[in-house]
Amino acid sequence: MGINLDKCSKSKNPVALFAMGFFLFTQNASSQNTKIGRITNPTTADQMADQLEKQTEPPSAPAHSNSYGNTQPSELNVHSIGVGVGQTFLNGDFNNLANSSITGDLYYNYSASYSFDFMANLHYWTQTKNSTEVRTLGIAPGIKGKFYQFDNFTPYAIGGLGFYNPLVKRFQNNNLTESESKWVFGYHFGTGADLKLNEKITVGLLLHFHNPFDVKQENGSDVEGSYQKLMLTSFYSF
Repeated sequence: MGINLDKCSKSKNPVALFAMGFFLFTQNASSQNTKIGRITNPTTADQMADQLEKQTEPPSAPAHSNSYGNTQPSELNVHSIGVGVGQTFLNGDFNNLANSSITGDLYYNYSASYSFDFMANLHYWTQTKNSTEVRTLGIAPGIKGKFYQFDNFTPYAIGGLGFYNPLVKRFQNNNLTESESKWVFGYHFGTGADLKLNEKITVGLLLHFHNPFDVKQENGSDVEGSYQKLMLTSFYSF
């Protein structure tokens, strides 16, 4: 329905002018009331408040990032126990008294931070060559520093000090004698890589060098030597 303004203007009919003004006023008031009703409606107001809250909400904190990947917070403060199986290679006098062979190790790992873990190694092995023999018990705690994390793959280095109890059977003055059993200090270091298969299981490869300090003997020469281990490792986290 339309109103001819020209005709109303020409006729100068007060009733027509009043009717036209009243019609325009009521149309504008109805439009304003509709907008106010939408704003004051409880459901609509709640929806607008939710949208405003989402727009002003700060972004969630991302996982800790390093050079090539991310480490999730859930991976911190995790305990792991592991086993390693591989070849033990002997150096120095140890190599003269025994042959290298396959041995096993036990491990404990604790993820203390995004970049560093505490890892302890326990091993015991005996290797022989004809009548001579080398036996070593070692407890080697250390710090494991992760280079970076790419997806579930993490290369690392490890180093620390440990306690060792090396013992040898050897010929001295044409007699096969056994050395005195003593605990000595020593150091160890190595490098390796871990591959996390799932939340519980991690496998890896570790090259680990151990050097016990010389064991002084009351009779005969000191016991000295070192060894390195090339190990396949497997850890269970809990």
